[in-house]
Amino acid sequence: MENQQNEHFSSERAVTRDGHNVSLWQRNMHLGDQNGTFDPAFVYDALIVGAGITGITAALLLQRAGRKCVIADAHHAGYGTTGGTTAHINTFADTTYAEVESAFSEDASKQFAKSIAQSVSLIKELVDEYDIDCDYERKKAYVYAQTDDEVKELDDMLESSIRAGVPVEVTQAAPGPQSYQKALEYDQQAQFHPLKYILALQKEFVALGGVMLENTRIEDISTEDDVHTAKSPEREIKAKSVFYATHIPPGGVNLLHFRNAPYRSYVIAATLSDGAYPDALIYDMKDPYHYFRTHEVDGQKYLISGGHDHKTGHGDPEQSFEDLISFTKSCYQVAEVSSKWSAQYYVPTDGLPYIGHLPGASKGIYAATGYNGNGMILGTVAAIVVSQLIATGESEFKDLFDPGRIKPIAGFTEFIKENADVANRFVADRFGIDKLDSVAQLPVDSGDIVEYDGQKLAIYKDQKGEVHALSPVCTHTGCIVKWNGSEKSWDCPCHGGRFNAHGQVLTGPTRLDLEQIVVSEGS
Repeated sequence: MENQQNEHFSSERAVTRDGHNVSLWQRNMHLGDQNGTFDPAFVYDALIVGAGITGITAALLLQRAGRKCVIADAHHAGYGTTGGTTAHINTFADTTYAEVESAFSEDASKQFAKSIAQSVSLIKELVDEYDIDCDYERKKAYVYAQTDDEVKELDDMLESSIRAGVPVEVTQAAPGPQSYQKALEYDQQAQFHPLKYILALQKEFVALGGVMLENTRIEDISTEDDVHTAKSPEREIKAKSVFYATHIPPGGVNLLHFRNAPYRSYVIAATLSDGAYPDALIYDMKDPYHYFRTHEVDGQKYLISGGHDHKTGHGDPEQSFEDLISFTKSCYQVAEVSSKWSAQYYVPTDGLPYIGHLPGASKGIYAATGYNGNGMILGTVAAIVVSQLIATGESEFKDLFDPGRIKPIAGFTEFIKENADVANRFVADRFGIDKLDSVAQLPVDSGDIVEYDGQKLAIYKDQKGEVHALSPVCTHTGCIVKWNGSEKSWDCPCHGGRFNAHGQVLTGPTRLDLEQIVVSEGS
């Protein structure tokens, strides 16, 4: 029966994610077997779409406040970026307080810092209150500069952090893996196991009467008499409020799709031959920067190293991994790289995330996006803000993060730059793609855009050598997808839509799979 769906599952269902590579966090992790009982006739107070750290935290906060909530995820908890993070918990962000001061104001910088501090505190409070075994540890963080230009940036970071009220000091004792000119120390930072954390939150959410619907892709939402009806192939869900906690709001073209640029970030987990694992969170100031920390899984310590980010669908993922591994080996005595994976994030044009009412949507529909590389802290900020907006209609950070904010000075240059690049992909990919002469040249378990029978096709040759053909046109806004040989996915270079090797939607704004093309034998 419908109202029994999702109530009981085997506890041995492995946690999967939106790519071929397996992250360190997935090892020996399984989904829970209690997801609550869904009532299709009930009008829920809130539907949260997406079961990453943002969605699950928001749902728990609302459920604790007495609201009746349901989470719907196209896959399951932790399938997206939360399952691929490096799980740093910081009181500073990729968008520095100096940059916020420049783009907005000093007061905005202080508000930004306050929101982050609340996020960091909430994570610790939830870990303590529910006695969550998620390897949570307090750490110090160190940011080091190696060149004169980096020192100037570091000084701006120091001074603006102090003005924003964030504790920081200059140190000569940073455990930097390379020589440096100057370094900062941020106290009271933290790290944790992201999947252990959000799965524990999900358990508490269900224990409070919440409902978790897995394998439920929301394809459309209609609104009548202030009630939103969300439709998926499996069911309809009615709710008074809807929160798209999906990293980028899905569906047709929305203003936020043009105010955020999708990026891929690369991570490895390695063992060290000398056992010199850093007992801190460490960051250099290169562009893009590198970051290191240590985590123990099943009794084994690992160095977690990340960096070499690039825009989705633009760089070479396999080369990024090679470069990251090479750089890490120049810093530490790497014995073995035991895991490697990548994850997606969105960079906002003006530096601050977009959290609040979804532009162009009906009243009561919310979204959050533009976390940059700080998904754990800003995802939690989003959960705090949107849960407050749903419960009371107000939040002290409502105006700061308003998705409808207009900042032509702060955001216009980046907005034009990112979307000029999108426009370029519409033309250049269609007329400038290097094509294979024949599908026969394509290695097994790989894909490419090829010329076949007079038309461009996205071709994937599986491990058995069988050929699968798709339209290469992304179903979001018509850009041409690009093969990601590391994650075995088709990635859209415009707005970050991603599809598996067979064209099924993984993540991103698109809701529709790539079109299947029949290729006759012997053609």
